[in-house]
Amino acid sequence: MTTTAPEVPSAPDREPATGRAPRILKRRKRVGAKARSGILLGYLILIGLALIYIYPFLISIAGSFKTDAEATQSGLSLIPETITFAAYERLFTREPFALWAGNSMLVAVCVTIGRVLFDSMAGYALSRLRFRGRTIIFAAFIAVLSVPGVVLLIPRFLILSELGLYDTYGGMIIPLLSTAAGVFIMKQFFDSISESIEEAAKIDGAGTFRRFWSVVLPMATPALVTIFILSFQGSWNELGHFIVARQSPELNTLTVGVAQLVSGQLGAGNQYPLQLAAAVLMSIPVVVLFFIFQRRIMNTTAGAEKG
Repeated sequence: MTTTAPEVPSAPDREPATGRAPRILKRRKRVGAKARSGILLGYLILIGLALIYIYPFLISIAGSFKTDAEATQSGLSLIPETITFAAYERLFTREPFALWAGNSMLVAVCVTIGRVLFDSMAGYALSRLRFRGRTIIFAAFIAVLSVPGVVLLIPRFLILSELGLYDTYGGMIIPLLSTAAGVFIMKQFFDSISESIEEAAKIDGAGTFRRFWSVVLPMATPALVTIFILSFQGSWNELGHFIVARQSPELNTLTVGVAQLVSGQLGAGNQYPLQLAAAVLMSIPVVVLFFIFQRRIMNTTAGAEKG
């Protein structure tokens, strides 16, 4: 009995193994090239957007070193023809810039500490404590978020006048010690932390404040950093409240003083270099704060990860 060997396909009917690999490599190279092109395009778009946002700040820095005439004629130029420090010299010799900065720092520090403390305490109470009307109170906080701040300026003025706090540091600081937005952020963050974490402290006899201060609050560092940055920035840049809360020039903050410079109340002419110099110096503390804490700002998943 004889057996026949299986028929082997001829060379044209077979796809050589060596011919498939080059085509796969070429396809991968094309995909890799497209991916690199997409990444490069994304970076170019981001750089363009960054330049759009940074360019006005660069104009402010350059304009602060120009003369009044040059700042008026070539305001968009980033290279001053004649570099002068006259605007900065005038701020510290002829204008009470140091007084403005001191008032702004005092208010910003007090308001920041107050908001971090009171917003976190209120957020913890709304998140953990069970009491009648808790839902209504939280709904009221949400409702306050939708009210424009300018609507509250007249009521604030009337309340400060009745309480004898008008034109005082207390009147400038106390109304800003807590915000609905800060309470909302802290409440949502505490909700994301499991209540079982506090059980051990509760068994050991720790009271409500002790559990808040020693157990839960240290876990809320991302939210606290967020409140800290937003509070300092908001109080440092506040203008409307300070207009209605004070009248004496000795209580002027940087925002009020710079607004007076822009409106021309403190001198004649456009004073562009003087205004730009004040704006540049005023922005330095906030910029430094953001660079220091930029990695610690709370993200949306921080609470879920801790829970």
